[in-house]
Amino acid sequence: MQRIASHGLVKWALTVFAIVAPGGAARADIGIISPAEAKKLIDAAEPAQRPIVLDTRGGYKDYFRGHLPTAHHINFDTLRGTDHGVPVQYLPDDLTRALLVRAGVEKDRMHLIYATGDKLPNDEILSASMVAYVLEKYGVQNIRIVDGGLPGWTKAKLPVTQEYFGNPKGTLPEKGDPGIALTVDDVLKRKPGAVLVDARPANEYLGDDDIWLRKGHIPGAISFHWARLMEKDNTHAFLPFEKVKADLAAAGLTADKEILVYCGTSREGSLLRFYLKHVAKYPNVRLYEGSWKEYVALKHLPAETKANKPK
Repeated sequence: MQRIASHGLVKWALTVFAIVAPGGAARADIGIISPAEAKKLIDAAEPAQRPIVLDTRGGYKDYFRGHLPTAHHINFDTLRGTDHGVPVQYLPDDLTRALLVRAGVEKDRMHLIYATGDKLPNDEILSASMVAYVLEKYGVQNIRIVDGGLPGWTKAKLPVTQEYFGNPKGTLPEKGDPGIALTVDDVLKRKPGAVLVDARPANEYLGDDDIWLRKGHIPGAISFHWARLMEKDNTHAFLPFEKVKADLAAAGLTADKEILVYCGTSREGSLLRFYLKHVAKYPNVRLYEGSWKEYVALKHLPAETKANKPK
């Protein structure tokens, strides 16, 4: 018991160190944060030390029913729309910037992101990881997804509110990080040795679905469903890297590889990329934004339904 308690104390100390730099200023980083530590930051005495809290749920009535204190609702799907007939493509830069500024995204503040829906097939954690990806792409470097989401928050008996919270207009960094995004040409011209991984459920990867215009996956892609990285009783709670390291390695997903991620619409891929890049700390992980929804519309490009073995 003493050893377990000591381990918990060390984990708590490391979490605090990762969040707060000397002098009490929040350190720029992207990762996860416990509900308890998120609550401490929301309650900070100094307003400048408080984070921007973003509720990313698609259901606005869910926001009305209850949300984290000071949470500003930004529906994840407002950041996407149909382009050239292909649904849910990311919006152009000018529109995306306007929406992020309107949501109060602020270059010098921490951003806490969360959603809810803790059991499959509900997958709203993907809303949180998608918004985190968009913020990172537009240069924001201080982002935490609340580990456990709203289910973890309420389980810890932390308060929720029905009061609206509107952030003042924000200011985005002058320089973004567009290199984390891949185009279809980037995927087709990938270097030998790069791992292309499909984050959808296995049945969609194999073409056993009623969803997609064409069946299967991009030739050469391996399969690794994003939900394998999350707790079974709460899909908003991330499994420790030590618990999934062997599974990732068996799939050929190791830190020494260049890893290119995609899924159906990029949300599942955003979660897998977030985990590999910001939880496992793999250095070279990027997301194909168009994903399968775009690829299937390019009918000159081949698809396959056979499973590929990791290399």
